[in-house]
Amino acid sequence: MINISSVVDESEKLEQFMQRIENGEKIEVDDWMPEEYRIALIKLISMHGISEIMGALPEKEWVPKAPSLQRKLGIMAKVQDEMGHGQLLLRVAEDLLKPYGKNRGDLMDDLFKGDLKFHNVFHMATKTWGDAGLIGWLVDGAAIITQTNMLNASYGPYARALHRICAEEVFHAQHGEAIIMALAEGTEAQKEMIQDALNRWWPALLMFFGPASSDTTGTSKQDVTIRYKIRPKSNEELRQDFFTKYIPRILSLGLTIPDPTIHFDEEKQTWIYQQPDWNEFKQIIKNKGPRSQERLNLRRTSYENNAWVRDALAAVIN
Repeated sequence: MINISSVVDESEKLEQFMQRIENGEKIEVDDWMPEEYRIALIKLISMHGISEIMGALPEKEWVPKAPSLQRKLGIMAKVQDEMGHGQLLLRVAEDLLKPYGKNRGDLMDDLFKGDLKFHNVFHMATKTWGDAGLIGWLVDGAAIITQTNMLNASYGPYARALHRICAEEVFHAQHGEAIIMALAEGTEAQKEMIQDALNRWWPALLMFFGPASSDTTGTSKQDVTIRYKIRPKSNEELRQDFFTKYIPRILSLGLTIPDPTIHFDEEKQTWIYQQPDWNEFKQIIKNKGPRSQERLNLRRTSYENNAWVRDALAAVIN
């Protein structure tokens, strides 16, 4: 038999919860929250945290190959920052997991089993120094657009973490832009290196924001996060913001956008562009990208080799 009073109580709690969100209040980890909200946060924050960690690996490959000591120190510092961002976010996710009896270790297990995804761009190969610069300039630029969209997220711990992360990501984007500017002012071969990197990374950059919602029920992941005021803008709105900010900058360097159809429609006030292959996107995030398994194996080996550190810390804490 259904407990009517329990159902009414839950309904009242949800109504009060939504009112708090509408009033701009921040939800804290120990506050009551609907299951849908908690699950949406866990999926979003754990994917973000793991993406920060996995996202350090493509640039890590260029630490020993950077063209100067200054560039080596710069990209090394950036890799360290990204790892720090990942740890901070996984700590936020871990608090949300406690009611399920799970912790950060379970998130790593989910990553290795393929249940926890990371951003499509971090499955890609970094073939040249131009790729390393492009990641800092455009991938981090796309990340800033996505993350600043959530600076006022209704969940307080995530919003506070994002304020710190976004401040550092600005420096990362400037680091990447400095690399690109140096190459753009260099030899013809260096300019061609940037164009080649842009050609190869463009589809991945479009995919970064995720597909536009075709869900008419309002139950897609992005609709849920918008409804609970975790973020205000949709995937497509963020992609349009990216175009508006970066297409003029790309063209100012004499580069060509690898999409002959792209243009701004004055009447509709929107960018018209060629859609990337979303079937390819689905395969990439299933860990079937160019460097997916290589980077997962590197993360798995590192995690296993450093198990003794976690065990030693746990012994001290306990």
